[in-house]
Amino acid sequence: MAIAYLCLGSNIGDKVGYVQQAVKMLTATGMVTVVRSSALYETEPWGNKDLDWFVNAVIEVKTKLSPRELLDLCKNTEIQMGRKIVESDKYEARIIDIDILFYGDLIVDEPDLKIPHEHLHERAFALVPLLELIPDYEHPKYKKSLLQLHEELETLDDVFLYGTRVDI
Repeated sequence: MAIAYLCLGSNIGDKVGYVQQAVKMLTATGMVTVVRSSALYETEPWGNKDLDWFVNAVIEVKTKLSPRELLDLCKNTEIQMGRKIVESDKYEARIIDIDILFYGDLIVDEPDLKIPHEHLHERAFALVPLLELIPDYEHPKYKKSLLQLHEELETLDDVFLYGTRVDI
């Protein structure tokens, strides 16, 4: 069984409800088991400040799925929940977004699959929830702890504790 970290986010409608629903859908497949979760955070949108703010959380999961199979599960869950996949460089509002942040210590560099997530080291909305779970974890590519990466952020997007945890 591999340990992976997934970041979930929503900035449309019942944001907390959509994050909770995504976690339930992922676990209902029997392909992932949630070990623990971060709190939920209200976060400033990254890449397009004109969007509504997000609710984000990170979950630690155990899985027998390969990284590619886990990506497929995440994308299928997004589509089942009604996410519209837009082929554009512009960041759009979304019902749900599920990103693989880490999969063990693997480094995967494929056109549509980057593990660790290629922008993780730039995103407070992903680093802050990860700090709850694994602050001393060393990023396999950059060889720095998550705490160090957070301290080195060029811009600190607003990340506020929402006050609850993901139901697992």
